[in-house]
Amino acid sequence: MQISVRVKPGVKGATRLEKQEDGSYVAFLHARAHDGEANKALLELISHEFHIPKTSINIVAGAKSRNKTISF
Repeated sequence: MQISVRVKPGVKGATRLEKQEDGSYVAFLHARAHDGEANKALLELISHEFHIPKTSINIVAGAKSRNKTISF
């Protein structure tokens, strides 16, 4: 399965994953986009939300971008 995720790092509210009307997701993360911290937090969030192990999740495209394609 592949999903498109728009990442918003460094938010002050709760860390969450919201589904959009077009089927993509927006991830609101506390972690900053520095040294891969936001990517690690994103993988943990997706793992928790979809109940799958972190090792099964890959960033297929956009590792250094806010728009990412995630495969699991």
